[in-house]
Amino acid sequence: MHEVQVDYSEALFLEPQLRAMDGFRRPAADHIQVNCGCTSKRFGDCVGILKVHSSGQFLITCHCNACDSSRAEQFTPYEFEKHARGQQGNGKWKSHIWVAVDGKKVAMWRTELYKYYKHAANGASGCVRRQFHRDEFIPCSSCGKQRRFRLRTKQLCRVYHDALLAKSSWKCADRPYDSRITCGDPEERGSRKKYRGCPRASYCRGCTICSCVGCLICRFVDCGCRNCTDFMQNANP
Repeated sequence: MHEVQVDYSEALFLEPQLRAMDGFRRPAADHIQVNCGCTSKRFGDCVGILKVHSSGQFLITCHCNACDSSRAEQFTPYEFEKHARGQQGNGKWKSHIWVAVDGKKVAMWRTELYKYYKHAANGASGCVRRQFHRDEFIPCSSCGKQRRFRLRTKQLCRVYHDALLAKSSWKCADRPYDSRITCGDPEERGSRKKYRGCPRASYCRGCTICSCVGCLICRFVDCGCRNCTDFMQNANP
C-alpha cells in the first residue's frame, strides 16, 4: 500500500488581510512576498521585501542605500532590525519591523503574518545563515579616540578593511560615512562600546557567530594584503 503525500501549502496564506498588504505576491504555493520596513529615528525608513515560507522561515531582502543592489543579500528578521536601526536595534524586531496594510504601517506581531513565524526555521537548525560580522573599532592616529565600524555588508567590510590597513595613519576625518566626524567629536562611552551587534548576546566579546576569520564578504579578490591573498588561494570554489 503506497503512502499518499499530501501538500498542505495550498491551504496556507489565504487570510484576506494578507492580500491587503503592500506588495503582496504569491510566486509559489509554499511562500508569499510582501513589502516591509523598519524605521529608525536617525536613519528613517529602511525598506525591503519579506518572503514568508510555509516552513516558518522569514527572509528579508534589503533595498536600502547601503546594500548592494546587484546582490540579493537576505537577512533574518533579527538581522534586518539590527541592520536598519544600528545602535538602536535591541532585538525587538516583532515591534520594529512593519508591513503596510491599507496604507498604514502595522507592526509585525499585529499582522496575520506573524502566526507563520517559527523560531527553529530561522535559527542555526533551520535556514543557512549568512556570516555575521560584529562591529569593530579603530583608534585615530591623531587623537587616539576609538571609532566604530559596522560590518553589515560587503561595502562596509571594505571600508573597515582599508582603514585597518592604514591603521598607523588613519584619522577621524578619514571616516567615509555620511555623518562625518572630527577629532573634536566625543568618543563612545565605554558602556556603549560593549554592544558590538552580535545576534547571540549583547555583550558578546567574540563567538563563532560574530567573529569571522575570513569569508567572501570580508575578503577581497582585488586586495593584495596577506589575509585576502591567503583566503582567495585556499578558499573552496
